[in-house]
Amino acid sequence: MTWKRSHHCSELTTENTGEEVILNGWVATRRDLGGVIFIDLRDRNGITQIVFYETDENLHQKAEQLRSEYVIGIKGVVEKRGEENINEELTTGGVEIRVTDLKIYSEAETTPFEIKEDIATNEETRLKYRYLDLRRPDIQENMKLRSDFYQSTRAYFHNNEFLEVETPVLMKSTPEGARDYLVPSRVNPGRFFALPQSPQTYKQLLMVSGFDRYFQIVKCFRDEDLRADRQPEFTQIDVEMSFVDEDDVMEMTEGLMKKLLKDTIDEEVSAPFSRMTYKEAIETYGTDKPDTRFGLEFADFSELVEDSEFKIFSSTVEKGGAVLGITVPGQGDMGRGAIDRLTERVQHETGAAGLIYIKLNEDDGVKCSVGKFLEEKTVDAMVETAEAEMGDLVLILAGPAPEVHKQLGQLRLMMAEEYNLINEDAYEFLWVTDFPLVEYSKEDHRYHALHHPFTSPHPDDLETLNDNPDDVRSRAYDLVLNGYEIGGGSIRIHDRELQTKMFDLLGIDKEEAEKRFGFLLEAFKYGAPPHGGIAFGVDRIVMILTGGTSLRDVIAFPKNQKAQSLMDSSPDYVDQEQLDDLHITLKEYAKEEQQEQH
Repeated sequence: MTWKRSHHCSELTTENTGEEVILNGWVATRRDLGGVIFIDLRDRNGITQIVFYETDENLHQKAEQLRSEYVIGIKGVVEKRGEENINEELTTGGVEIRVTDLKIYSEAETTPFEIKEDIATNEETRLKYRYLDLRRPDIQENMKLRSDFYQSTRAYFHNNEFLEVETPVLMKSTPEGARDYLVPSRVNPGRFFALPQSPQTYKQLLMVSGFDRYFQIVKCFRDEDLRADRQPEFTQIDVEMSFVDEDDVMEMTEGLMKKLLKDTIDEEVSAPFSRMTYKEAIETYGTDKPDTRFGLEFADFSELVEDSEFKIFSSTVEKGGAVLGITVPGQGDMGRGAIDRLTERVQHETGAAGLIYIKLNEDDGVKCSVGKFLEEKTVDAMVETAEAEMGDLVLILAGPAPEVHKQLGQLRLMMAEEYNLINEDAYEFLWVTDFPLVEYSKEDHRYHALHHPFTSPHPDDLETLNDNPDDVRSRAYDLVLNGYEIGGGSIRIHDRELQTKMFDLLGIDKEEAEKRFGFLLEAFKYGAPPHGGIAFGVDRIVMILTGGTSLRDVIAFPKNQKAQSLMDSSPDYVDQEQLDDLHITLKEYAKEEQQEQH
């Protein structure tokens, strides 16, 4: 029988001295000093040192069998450690357990990697043996924080009178911007369900149904190329509210973020969060998700150089482009070799044509790399516009807009990382608002919704929706944290006529709209309240809060960059009988299966 633990392996202190205890866990390390065997016993809460003395010969011989990752239970007495043996790094570092009885629940073979923090094992091995990787203390801490995150979220919304409503996992395939994962229906041959990319239409229908405030922690799925901060299945906090405007949704969101950071990492953040329009974000930082933990805001030199003799500048401005720069503090003495290497990197990583600079240092004064083509007063004006001081370096790019803004945004991040300008201890939230409603695709020869087709146009721009859709702002808003987009939402269209007009603009004709979204348009006939909402990426937020750089470290069983689970070999082939039940014949599938078998 299993011994019932009296304590976890993180709980015992000198106050428990003399108590008889029972612990269960894994052997983390074993040290045999001849007459004494020391074991670090680990469970998900922490580590306790246990000791076997040779005075109990039978028990000592049994303990000699123990190896790393054996699963054991022990009975023993809590004893104080000597002052010289106290381990300050452990909460249990002041005590050890003199073992009086031992039970070996299971033995363990040598693991493919050590079960400890900061291992150098490649990720494929970690994912193949994910159940072992999950034993590592740092990963278990991530999972604990994620669990606390869920509890905090549910408590917040419950206290604010939201209802948690589950929406279907098997739903209708609707165009959401990425490929759907499709599920064939056995009882409806030739028809398919789709796994939800988001519960967007369902949560709008819940508003039509009269549920004023809805939330859900929900699994979503997108069949798209993967990267470190993207997975085929991901978790989001989904929120929708009736009779609200942008400020209402933002205020509710800010309260949630304040609570989450306090409950999970004991971090205080103040609200309201800063706001910036999409246009301001692009023109100031070159991205719609700027990291505002550091400066390096853009300086626009376009007007200063539009008439200059330096043709790269003047012709760029004449064609509607921009000449922009950032000031890197304290790098005014950067050598020619370093600048040449930086130029190559900028060209390779951003696609910029070249890099121009102004160096300010005591030896050379103000030195511009294209100074012979510019008047001295123009260079001085550029220095003043850039707010550069002696000892600083001004880096300049010229090119078509908005591409040059994005290129300089990448350079800005390079410099911040290179010269440690980012405050890693800060949590900087930012709202980005007034996104364009649509963007034109030259490839598809039509407009696409920048967020989704249910986003409401800004009321001040409705009159230009037909004639100048490129200039129409949306009532959309993104929440950015430390340079990551962690959430996005909008005030939705609740008027059937306006929704139909939006479908027309996106090239979705009446027949297609009825086929894909007829159920939603039908619902709008019966009275739809004004409503809006937001969705947050749980995986990404938890990654930021744990200080990680990969979503795979905060998801219990993640996929690799090929959307595969190396642990259980999914996706995998299925039997022909299963395919027959689904009325599916796959000729290429059969060939691939035969090739793999041989």
